[in-house]
Amino acid sequence: MSTILIITGSAIFTFLGSLHLAYTFFTRKFYPRGGTTLEQMKNSTPRISSQTTMWKTWIGFNGSHSLGAIYFGVINILLAVNFKDLLQEHWEIGIFNILICLSYLALAVKYWFRTPLIGILIATLCFLASFIIQRFS
Repeated sequence: MSTILIITGSAIFTFLGSLHLAYTFFTRKFYPRGGTTLEQMKNSTPRISSQTTMWKTWIGFNGSHSLGAIYFGVINILLAVNFKDLLQEHWEIGIFNILICLSYLALAVKYWFRTPLIGILIATLCFLASFIIQRFS
């Protein structure tokens, strides 16, 4: 049951990250609705460097965020399928996974909207339940 929970939570992260990546590069879903906002972002540079624009950083941050979620999900699926003993022997991996999930959850609560919040909440509960089963059964 512990393995199924890790795979389920990881699959949610992988799915959400993949969907986010597709939305970032193949749709206009992350484009601003405001009439002049897009042009302002394309013509504004961040204080850290004038070698990029706010629009390019927006797309880049969304792309790298997507890759992080995909990586987290895929690595944990591979661990759960191929290295169950490693996950059971090294409780630190479980704690780290829970901390990552809680970090994504905090971001979702503060900055995002309902759909990713619900998905990340379910994934977090899967990782937490898996950890409890591994440690206390």
